[in-house]
Amino acid sequence: MRDLFFIVFLALMMGISLKRPFLFVLVYAYIDIVSPQRLSYFLLNSIPISAIAFAFAFLGWAAIDDKRDSRLSWRQLLMVLLLMWCGYTTSHADFPIEAATKWAWVWKALVFAIFLPLTLRTKLRIEALALILVLCASTIIITGGIKTIFDGGGYGELNLMVEDNSGLYEGSTISTVAIAIIPLIWWLARFGTIFPPDWRVRAFAAGLTIACLLIPIGTVTRTGLLCILFLGGLILIRSEKRLIYGAAIGVLALVSIPFLPASFTERMSTIKNYQGDQSASTRIEVWKWTLDYVKTHPTGGGFDAYLSNGFTYDAVRTEGEKGSERIIRERITEKGRAYHSAYFEMLGEQGYPGLAIWGLIHLISLIATQRIYMLYRKRKEDGHAWVAPLALALQQGHLIYLLGAAFIGVAYQPFVFMLLALQIGLSTYLARRRKEERTVPIFQPTTDARALA
Repeated sequence: MRDLFFIVFLALMMGISLKRPFLFVLVYAYIDIVSPQRLSYFLLNSIPISAIAFAFAFLGWAAIDDKRDSRLSWRQLLMVLLLMWCGYTTSHADFPIEAATKWAWVWKALVFAIFLPLTLRTKLRIEALALILVLCASTIIITGGIKTIFDGGGYGELNLMVEDNSGLYEGSTISTVAIAIIPLIWWLARFGTIFPPDWRVRAFAAGLTIACLLIPIGTVTRTGLLCILFLGGLILIRSEKRLIYGAAIGVLALVSIPFLPASFTERMSTIKNYQGDQSASTRIEVWKWTLDYVKTHPTGGGFDAYLSNGFTYDAVRTEGEKGSERIIRERITEKGRAYHSAYFEMLGEQGYPGLAIWGLIHLISLIATQRIYMLYRKRKEDGHAWVAPLALALQQGHLIYLLGAAFIGVAYQPFVFMLLALQIGLSTYLARRRKEERTVPIFQPTTDARALA
């Protein structure tokens, strides 16, 4: 029955998209994020639905879309350069078979991110992509939030619709994404036009926000807690009533502590003493190994180069009651442990060149969103009130991702590349609008249909 539902749903979506080819772009985003083929028992597993959706999206844009508004940004060119560099390191990888497996999905994520901004020609399309990203992520987040309420979850135990602990279905990854999209949720609730703001939209946004905050609790991830605290700080920095909101957040945090699962509070307590936690200690040892590795491999070792690592260290923990504690040292030997950091993932796999390109993409994106925010924060006329809040929401979500990325290997996460593409699309759209405003004849009113498109 589940397979039949997904097939009918996708068939309807693709049928509708034949009249509006841009919808194929949204269908591909849905397939890439939710991965219905992983939720299917057998039917969808045998159909390359992702490739079919992308082919229709590209052909629809190439054949029908007005490409006069399409332009390449420096960030897209940097993505092209990163794609070429990843292709080169894959051809010289330390582990060719494993590298080819990861390359098979990384190149698709990069190609789609390069292509996506070319289709974002209007405000409606920008909003539609933002909405589909939030709704697709919410299918996982709402499921996790409900399960957290009823059974409390647990580290590695919260089932997010599939048994496969990868992609957005991995605990730390979905925790980071869940917190990162909260500003975007509320932008849609305030300025959305596809679902015009009313009490139902605001109620859904409030419920989805609660579900997002529950995900780090259900998955018991320290990364998620850090992202929540960081989001709170970002909100307070921009708020004019930071003292009131800060006090309210503090009271809410204190009141919620008794209701938190014991598994969550116990795991969060290991943040202060990383040496007593094997997971945290292993990460640090992997990072040390990576720094040593790139001394002799400055161009990286290709995808999954971490498989060659190996190290031994002492884990230190304290046992016993206060006043009679005893220190226990345990000798730990690890081999082939993953990077657990997007920064070290890029460094180990793509070397200094790859890390520099990847870092530039993110740095330029942050600067661009800040520039948009500063340009439009006081422009409320001519339908520009939505611009600065969207730039701010994207920037805040981006910063949260960059924090979470310090502790999880999500350097090539497709969802994040789509958010980057959304930022690029917003920048190129607004640049075109500003150019049009400068070239509008004096006798032509600025409220014509093209200016408001």
